[in-house]
Amino acid sequence: MSLSVPADIEKEIDERITHYPVSRRSAVLPVLHILQRHFRFLSEDAVSWTAAKLGLEPIQVLEVVTFYPGFRQEAPGKVHIRVCRTLSCAMAGSYELLDNLCQAVGIDASHMGHHHPFAVSEDGRFSIEFVECLASCGSAPVCLVEDELHERVSPETAPDLLARYS
Repeated sequence: MSLSVPADIEKEIDERITHYPVSRRSAVLPVLHILQRHFRFLSEDAVSWTAAKLGLEPIQVLEVVTFYPGFRQEAPGKVHIRVCRTLSCAMAGSYELLDNLCQAVGIDASHMGHHHPFAVSEDGRFSIEFVECLASCGSAPVCLVEDELHERVSPETAPDLLARYS
C-alpha cells in the first residue's frame, strides 16, 4: 500500500471517524468522500488504505466504491464536467449539450458507459460524464463543472462554457 495521505487529510478523516462510534464500517462513505476530494479519484491504494484505517477487508470498501456512481476509480481531467441526463434535462437538450461539449474537447462519447462512466480529453484538460439527476429540473438542462452548477445551458453555448475553465 503506497498511498501517502497528508497529515491534515488524515486528521480530518480521524475526526470524521469519531462520528461513528458503534461501527467504523459506517465511516466508509465519509472517508471515501474525503479521499476523493483530495486525490480526485479512488485508486486501489485508496481502497486498501481505507480498509486498513477502518479495520475492514478491502472488498468491503470496494463494494461501496463500485456501488455509488459518484465515486471515480480512474483519474478525471483537470476540469470534470457532469451533464444531467434525466427526463427534464433530456427534454431540454442535455443529449445535444453532451455531444457539443464532447465535440468541443475532442472526446468520443460512444466510449462512455456503465464501466467507463466518463471520458477524458486527449490533453487531459477535461473529462465529461453523463449523470443522473443534478436536482435542478426547473432550470434544465444543467451541468456541474467541478462543483459549480450551471443552469439553462443551451447546447449551442457549450464552447462558451468551456472557455470559462480553459
